[in-house]
Amino acid sequence: MTPLKRFYHLLELDKKDIYQIFFYAIFAGLISLSLPLGIQAIITFIQSGRVSASWIVLIILVVAGVALVGLLSLMQLRITENLQQKIFVRASFEFAARLPKIKSQELYDTYPPELTNRFFDTLTIQKGTSKLLTDFSAALLQITFGIILLSLYHPYFIVFGLLLFLLLFFIFKFSYKSGLETSLKESKFKYKVASWLQEMARNNFSFRNELNYDFALQKNNSIVEGYLNYREKHFGVIKRQFIQLIIFKVIITASLLSIGGYLVLSQEMNIGQFVAAEIIILLVITSVEKIIIGLESFYDVLTSVEKIGQVTDLELEENSDSQTEHNYNSITLETENLKFKFPDSPTNALDSITLKIEQGEKIFVDGTNGSGKTTLIRLLSGLLKQSSGAFYINDDTFRKIDLKQYRSQIGSIIHNETPFEGTILENITFNDPSISTEDLKWALDGVQLSPLIKTLPKGLKTHIHPEGRQLSSSNAQKILLARSIIHKPKVLFYEDPTDTMDENVANEIIDFITSDKNDWTIIVSSKNPHWKTKSTRQITMQNGLIILDQKKQ
Repeated sequence: MTPLKRFYHLLELDKKDIYQIFFYAIFAGLISLSLPLGIQAIITFIQSGRVSASWIVLIILVVAGVALVGLLSLMQLRITENLQQKIFVRASFEFAARLPKIKSQELYDTYPPELTNRFFDTLTIQKGTSKLLTDFSAALLQITFGIILLSLYHPYFIVFGLLLFLLLFFIFKFSYKSGLETSLKESKFKYKVASWLQEMARNNFSFRNELNYDFALQKNNSIVEGYLNYREKHFGVIKRQFIQLIIFKVIITASLLSIGGYLVLSQEMNIGQFVAAEIIILLVITSVEKIIIGLESFYDVLTSVEKIGQVTDLELEENSDSQTEHNYNSITLETENLKFKFPDSPTNALDSITLKIEQGEKIFVDGTNGSGKTTLIRLLSGLLKQSSGAFYINDDTFRKIDLKQYRSQIGSIIHNETPFEGTILENITFNDPSISTEDLKWALDGVQLSPLIKTLPKGLKTHIHPEGRQLSSSNAQKILLARSIIHKPKVLFYEDPTDTMDENVANEIIDFITSDKNDWTIIVSSKNPHWKTKSTRQITMQNGLIILDQKKQ
């Protein structure tokens, strides 16, 4: 979809508001262009040397017209403010609703936090759209009505109108493509700069070293050079448009003054009509100038719409049509000749995986780095989707569970997952009102988080920073563990869930999670060998294949 079509679809959502803006613009345009006629009549009265009631009435009408135009502009301002608010709210919920549902394959080779920076383009769309709708609509209408009004004075002015529309057409035709292209490339480097600054902030300790600091500045310099290069090219397009406008203004002003003077001297137009015509011409030229200068805002808006499209175009997971909710006593997982390949890889990360996992099994997935154990866990947890083969969840022909219901029955910790910004309670429960105090205490005690909570002045309401920065890595992991078990799920998927903890503490938590009192299925990969001793089944992987699948006696 082209940026122009995206922008059209964006405006289509608020058609009523836009129609109102145009209505007020038409009304204001008509009043604005009736003012020169009033001025013309006033000048005629002044030339006659008579002061009459009609002259006073005309002055009052002209002043009232100016006030009414201002009032109409204020009403437009209110509508555009509503429109800006709608754009922001809609964009925020569009991102919030989409980000957790984007297919994992779509996010491969991207950094999701950096991708969300596109949301800030909403601000450009807000301001730019408001400016375009008010300034452009008013300017185009003033040009149209002005030319119609001028043509009533003399047919010569029709030529002026045709030249004007030809100018606007050619400026847009020959500048649109290059203006949009340079704007998009400039924006690309702008985001690269923002991304690199984020990386510096995220790894600020690493860049404190003088050599590393110099590298950071050099890299920033190279990216900024790219930005300045395309910014200068974009400015070149804007400058060319403005030069064309200046030349046009000089030619048109000289021509119209000459034509107007000639018509007055030849008595085809009186002084009042000449003054009114010149006022209309000035309004028209000012309107043309608004449009030409406003093209930069137009390019910015189209660029911003395209940038937001980079997120909204990402494919989402398929929604389930099932409306039936079931309470599952057990969940059976089964794969048949399952294969998975990453988008940029020539070989399969998983190949011909066939296994069946019954409720209550405690499975330890072993293997060297790159063997496929993490990929297998993410496929079984529904985070990734297989390239080929079959994956069955409770496939007993009449009570088949879908992905949405399946996720409500599992708990997981994915490698590099961290707490989010919020209270400890929000991080564990997500403010789920169905979680009882007893269940919360059980989870906190089980992962040995209770002693920490008791030392905090605000307890569970303690606010933690993104990634749990003010917590130790072990306490951050305990929060994730508590989150994973708080709903007492049927299946737990773990990637290195206790690897930052002291060995004794980790082993005690492993004992709690693998206790026979808990009937959940556990599928875990970890460097901690204690998980292996507590498992009932071991799966060893190598080069994407299962080379050992052994149940303990």
